[in-house]
Amino acid sequence: MPTVRSGPVIGLSAQLVVLAALAATVGLGPAGWLAGAGYAALTCLALSRGLHLAGASRLGPADRVTLARAVLVGAVTALVVDSFGRPTPVGLLVALTAVALLLDAVDGRVARRTGTASALGARFDMEVDAFLILVLSVYVAPAAGSWVLAIGAMRYVFVAASAVLPWLSGSLPPRYWRKVVAAAQGVLLAVAAARVLPEPWTTVILVAALALLVESFGRDVAWLWHRRPAAPPVTSPIAATPTVAAPTVTAPTVAAPAPAAPVALPLLPLGGHAPLVVPPLLPVPGPVPALAARSGGTVHSDWRSR
Repeated sequence: MPTVRSGPVIGLSAQLVVLAALAATVGLGPAGWLAGAGYAALTCLALSRGLHLAGASRLGPADRVTLARAVLVGAVTALVVDSFGRPTPVGLLVALTAVALLLDAVDGRVARRTGTASALGARFDMEVDAFLILVLSVYVAPAAGSWVLAIGAMRYVFVAASAVLPWLSGSLPPRYWRKVVAAAQGVLLAVAAARVLPEPWTTVILVAALALLVESFGRDVAWLWHRRPAAPPVTSPIAATPTVAAPTVTAPTVAAPAPAAPVALPLLPLGGHAPLVVPPLLPVPGPVPALAARSGGTVHSDWRSR
């Protein structure tokens, strides 16, 4: 098998060994076996795909620590699912959770010291943390109330909302407080799962855990909202229609008629005098000569007639 697959397969094999040990010691029902084995198989497939996409040949030192944490989370998952059908050893469940939380502080330090920090390792670590918080909230919810499920579901609701609101998928700047809140969720839920405090105090720490989570997620959502990409301007259909200039109608230029020449009007002869020459009363348009020819040289006073 290629080296790129060896790390995830080793994790899958280790998970099955741990589940067998639980079954042999404290007992593990079919539901617990199915939940633990299903978790291990999904982790193996997801991690193998992540290594392939990252082009990594093997898991780094910090990734191996995270893989050990993932195996412990798988054991916690099996015990939690098994608790719905049979009594669960609370001490063992809390002990496995405590070791997983302690290793959460180790893998990051190993990555920094060995210079092997990577995007895949950070994502792997985050997914293991998120699933542990979800499983613990499911375990605590029957005793404390279903509202506790909001603690475990909040991160997955955020991811689902990112599919509808793409601006939620933006990159967030590193913030140490975010890591503190994530670690606090695991610790407070582990304390609630241990049932070592009176019920009112257990409710108080769970409310504090939810309040911290809401504040952290709210701050990240506000940061992404203020830096979301600007929406493209909406163009009105009327404004988008090109304006067509109205054609300019130029009136035809009519040349002014030339001054009509004096027309000789034949009047009755008065005592043998010559005909009187008078100018026309109105300007005569172009067709006048033809009219004059047809009328024997006499222009009628109604110039509109033809």
